[in-house]
Amino acid sequence: MNPAPDFNRLARPYRWLEFFSFGPWLALTRRTFMDEFTGSRHALVLGDGDGRFTARLLGRNPAVQIDAVDASAAMLQCLTRHAAPHTARLHTHLADIRAWSPRPAAPYDLIATHFSLDCLTTEEVFSLASRLRTACAPSARWAVSDFAIPPGLFGRLIARPLIASLYFAFGLLTGLTIRRLPDHASALSQAGFTRTERRTRLGGLLIAELWQADSGGSIRTCP
Repeated sequence: MNPAPDFNRLARPYRWLEFFSFGPWLALTRRTFMDEFTGSRHALVLGDGDGRFTARLLGRNPAVQIDAVDASAAMLQCLTRHAAPHTARLHTHLADIRAWSPRPAAPYDLIATHFSLDCLTTEEVFSLASRLRTACAPSARWAVSDFAIPPGLFGRLIARPLIASLYFAFGLLTGLTIRRLPDHASALSQAGFTRTERRTRLGGLLIAELWQADSGGSIRTCP
């Protein structure tokens, strides 16, 4: 397993880097299904950056308890600041999500990965999802926001070069060694989740998906 990328230096300017790169679109994509999470009670948020999704979820849902996991101490500090005054319901974990093993007080009914699975390989997404599947409540939901390469000319001429440039930039800034998007859909499906909703923005460059844990809970062969 390669060392985790170091996002500490990006923690404070993260919001502005995001805004000047994509305007409000990444934030809007994270919030696509927010209205559907008001009934959640035990949520797991992985790699939420500076924590704006976590803070909004805590504010919108006064009953939810959240475990937030990130390999960057600086990002977790920003997340905690954004989550005030709801930090009594927030539990942070400084860990690489590729190796972290959940031990929740109650099964998770919601998992959220917003622009974090793209830092993993397909095999790492499958390994993560397989471990989390055993910590999920029946019919738990998994919210995914990420980049995608849509079919057609836009995908080949715009999306693919843009995503390649983002990987190159984050490689220089954080040491990220990944250079292409994982096949998260195949990995989640093989780990026992079924996609129930999918929406796109910016011509398919950004996707927001909801996945649900299969009732049988079966895990199949790694893709």
